[in-house]
Amino acid sequence: MHRRELLQILNAGLDAVEGRRCVRELLSRGAPDGRVHLIAAGKAAARMSLGAADVLGGQIVDGYVVTRAGNGDPELAAMPRFQVREASHPVPDQSSLAAGEGLLRYAAGLPRGAQVLGLISGGASSLVEAPAAGVDAAQLEKINVWLLGSGLDIFGMNAVRRRLSRLKDGGLASALSGRPVLALYLSDVQGDDPGWIGSGLFQQVETDLPADLPSWLRELLGKIPRPPTTDVTVEHRIVGNLARALDACGEQARRLGYTVTRHTKWLNGPVGQAALRLLTELDAGPPGIHLWGGETTVRLPLSPGRGGRSQHLALSCAMDISGRDDVVLVCAASDGIDGNGEDAGAIVDGGTIQRGRDGGADPAACLAGADSGTFLEAAGDLLFTGPTGTNVNDLVIGFRRGSG
Repeated sequence: MHRRELLQILNAGLDAVEGRRCVRELLSRGAPDGRVHLIAAGKAAARMSLGAADVLGGQIVDGYVVTRAGNGDPELAAMPRFQVREASHPVPDQSSLAAGEGLLRYAAGLPRGAQVLGLISGGASSLVEAPAAGVDAAQLEKINVWLLGSGLDIFGMNAVRRRLSRLKDGGLASALSGRPVLALYLSDVQGDDPGWIGSGLFQQVETDLPADLPSWLRELLGKIPRPPTTDVTVEHRIVGNLARALDACGEQARRLGYTVTRHTKWLNGPVGQAALRLLTELDAGPPGIHLWGGETTVRLPLSPGRGGRSQHLALSCAMDISGRDDVVLVCAASDGIDGNGEDAGAIVDGGTIQRGRDGGADPAACLAGADSGTFLEAAGDLLFTGPTGTNVNDLVIGFRRGSG
């Protein structure tokens, strides 16, 4: 198995859920009639907006687009009818708050009865924010830093985030009262529930807070009243998700001549447990390509190093397969940015640990310090894609050679 073939399989999956393609395909099967105002938020917001422009053209009167810094698109920026804002991820900052307040002003200025096309992808929880009364920017930063290092899954984190916001938990839908909304989503949550993608900008969800929140955070949340339920008419449609990406990965692997095993159980939980599960299933299953997807969790130390979930998972797997010559794994964030660096993940094999040690890095120390990226750079195994125009969770592609 050549590494380039694993990358071909990964790229096929990413191409299948690229934002422009997914939005264009859905709208080509049935687009709104008449004039449309566009709102897009998330890591794939720019690419999704271009997909809408491809189909709707002059039907789009104007648009307000918020994406991650570095994820903009020059083609979209050249269209004067779109306001394009770049903001901070994964921790919101003043740019996120400015984008959120600007979005509320944009929504309030739309004519009553105007059609709205919403394009939402993962990352919106950080990128666009309007804090609830009693929450300031410093508190918001403190809370998000704690959440990211807490080991909570996306549902636990977003249960907190939605309580802190005038935009989330259906807040944006309320701001658009009297204006029908068609909302299209690239899903980065298990179950593809629109109420959880981007912390539910267009849909309120009844949910309990995580049980193990620190007292200072629980006290703050107790002071924030829930907003009234919105009665805005919103049609929700999923245009791309993890299943679509993995389907495309499997098709490409079969075209390359490999037997494919698709593991349908969501990949979640602490990274160490997830690595053990991956390798157990890889060894128990048939030779060939194995596919998984989901989102693991990492409890971060006070001063984490370089990397993210996918790199942490890759290094954990590399330690377990060290010395083997029959296994290769790709662990990648589908948006192309894993954690706090610029790498998407890593490709590891039985020689990764020795190569990293030869490069002067200690795998155990790097795991303990959430510094997997440093070790994987020393091993020469980091994977760089740049922003991919999508965000549908993390992908893992494994190969095991048969004994024959």
